[in-house]
Amino acid sequence: MAELTTLARPYARAAFESAYADSQLNEWAHALAIAAAVSSEPKVKQLLAAPGLTAAQKSAAFADVCGSELSDKIKNFVSVLADNKRLALLPFIETLFADLKAQFEKAININVTTAFEISAESQAQLVIAFTKKLDRVVTLESTIDESLIGGAIIRAGDTVIDGSVRGRLAKMTDAMNS
Repeated sequence: MAELTTLARPYARAAFESAYADSQLNEWAHALAIAAAVSSEPKVKQLLAAPGLTAAQKSAAFADVCGSELSDKIKNFVSVLADNKRLALLPFIETLFADLKAQFEKAININVTTAFEISAESQAQLVIAFTKKLDRVVTLESTIDESLIGGAIIRAGDTVIDGSVRGRLAKMTDAMNS
């Protein structure tokens, strides 16, 4: 998977630079999300892998499936991907584009997984604390996983903080077994 991300990176950067130059970051993010979702559909994957179709036919068919959701610039981008046999990279390009956009906007999505539901007040306090600590605009998503027993697991980008009871028990078990 790292290889596909490596292949997708220059395309994501090019898309970001074009979107930034045109002040259309949100439009590109939306269109790339749609394109990534469409390219992940099994029938579309089959169409894009068809050896009998030319790159122009593949990009035209893809643009038809997406309909009016893609601007002319994004259709051109899809055409370039088709010419280079890189349409399958759209989900990776979309993810990398979203990362570049968040980095530019100084924003970060944080996922907090807990054993029990967190109150709205506690969520607001977490957002304030993370905003100060990370100097970013924080979007908090909360999920519940009862198998954690207690505590929380916090995921912010590549950083994972495991303060769950399950995680602590696993560490203690490892320590005792070594």
